[in-house]
Amino acid sequence: MSDAESTTTRQKPQSNAWQTAVTMVQEAEPPFIPAGAHAATIVVEFPPGDPGTPPHRHPGPAFGYVLDGEMVFELEGAPPRVVRAGEAFWEPGGDVIHYQDGNNRDDIAVRYTVTMLCEPGKPMLTLVDEDELAQRASRRSPGIG
Repeated sequence: MSDAESTTTRQKPQSNAWQTAVTMVQEAEPPFIPAGAHAATIVVEFPPGDPGTPPHRHPGPAFGYVLDGEMVFELEGAPPRVVRAGEAFWEPGGDVIHYQDGNNRDDIAVRYTVTMLCEPGKPMLTLVDEDELAQRASRRSPGIG
């Protein structure tokens, strides 16, 4: 008996678990993807109360999922929102400023994973300077200082 035949004859009975094993956590209309983009997946962890990355942008879209804790998520033109463990988020990248990605809690860490489609030769994250933030202040959701 060949290895393939012996493996086939000793397989476990087929399970139907695959029919209910998938849970949709996020869907998005296809955003702009930079030519020649490559994917990078990272895990980010901020300690309790940490404000996260200063205002920044990504050259391509980013898709994330909170593993533990709660993240404050704010993109240009939208109010900040709390994304909790088990919830997903995404941003289109490009010219859009990502204002907040910090820890919403001061008692536990936040940990999330992000998959970004990165433009070749460009950093996956570029900080936005104070002058540009001032010039684009009208694009930020009202009531945010």
